Amino acid sequence: MSDETTLHREELLVEDRLGLRARVTGTERAILVGILYGREEEEESLRELELLADTAGIPTLAVMVQKRPKPHPATFIGRGKVEELKLAMGELEADVVIFNEELRPAQARNLEKALNRKVVDRTQLIMDIFAQRATTKEAKLQVELAQLHYLLPRLRGWGTSLSRSGGGAVGGVGTRGPGETQLELDRNKIYLRIHTLEGRLKKAAKERAVRSHMRTQSLIPEIALIGYTNSGKSTLLNRLCSSDVFVEDKLFATLDTRVRRTEIVPGRSVLIADTVGFIQDLPHDLVPAFAATLEAAKTADLLIHVVDVSKPSWEADVRSVMGTLESEVFQEGEDHPPILTVLNKIDNCEGSFSTSIEGIAISAASGAHVGELQELVAERLFAKSVDRAFTMPHQALYALHPFVAAGRARIVGYVEAGANVEATLSEDEWHALQSVGAELSAFVASPDEAL
Repeated sequence: MSDETTLHREELLVEDRLGLRARVTGTERAILVGILYGREEEEESLRELELLADTAGIPTLAVMVQKRPKPHPATFIGRGKVEELKLAMGELEADVVIFNEELRPAQARNLEKALNRKVVDRTQLIMDIFAQRATTKEAKLQVELAQLHYLLPRLRGWGTSLSRSGGGAVGGVGTRGPGETQLELDRNKIYLRIHTLEGRLKKAAKERAVRSHMRTQSLIPEIALIGYTNSGKSTLLNRLCSSDVFVEDKLFATLDTRVRRTEIVPGRSVLIADTVGFIQDLPHDLVPAFAATLEAAKTADLLIHVVDVSKPSWEADVRSVMGTLESEVFQEGEDHPPILTVLNKIDNCEGSFSTSIEGIAISAASGAHVGELQELVAERLFAKSVDRAFTMPHQALYALHPFVAAGRARIVGYVEAGANVEATLSEDEWHALQSVGAELSAFVASPDEAL
């Protein structure tokens, strides 16, 4: 039997255990369902669910809501609402129903049985989007691991599979041997795959730690763009760096960290990391898939929090992002980089814009006030650095290499005592160069002398 055939059978095997539960596909059409508990955020959350479905390639036929104080323990929504949903799915010819909260395994099973349709919850939908859009090897492994952790408690027998024994016979003393039920075999396959994935991810984490250490040795300041998904981080990166990072008006358009180098102002180079956006109710098992993003935020010299102020729920988005940073990125009491809030998309706001949140208002798309942002970033990062002219002994020129590579120093001529240098240095950096022989000097470099 070929490996391809075996893999196909294993995929069908898992599908059999799941019954109708499966990943969404672009050929399906959905009805969205949510509960309104009496808070304003829920309506915006349902609009966000529709955007998530659109990102996954699933058109929304209708949105159904129910007002109740808490979910029904058996079916999430009440029995009458289940019947109403069943009729709507038949009339609209819907293929899948997507719930705006994570369903318990029993709720999902009961709903599938009552509706005879595929049932997907918010967690599954987000995982699907990550699976579709992850491009790095590590991100793909982490998404698969999250999906398997989600699958385990939902794995169940279907039809007669629970009674099938790996030993052949069913029932009777001495007939089971070393055999296992098919369901147990499925579970064991998943546990084995989880173990394999965790081993690969540990190796990837070590490699990432080495890369992170190398970046921290660089003298070029690092900026991490953070914010809610679709807030305009990639657009801002393109604007600041004159780059062409992929931009799309959908949630999670960026899933992998991108780093670009640019002069934030003339003579001042920085590294800017574009990171994956946060979202409300992010599945906990997917948080490790943000590893590179979270690491970029921890090691950055400055965090730029990009906020889409054209959204009615932008204040809730700010709370969600800050809450994730505090709970998932930084340990309690741990120092974190300074945060500069950027109020983006002011060109999409109706009427005059005002807010009590301290920050700079810009439009990354049109470029409005981006120059002011660049000046503010330079002020935050380079305020403690000053321009110096000095002479460096020939035997100590190696100490200049990091500053030249960072665009913060240049040799403008040579004299008997060494090289004349112009550089932008902090006090600590200047003292380090003094310890190997640098001495302040007064000189005038002609354009022909500069190297």
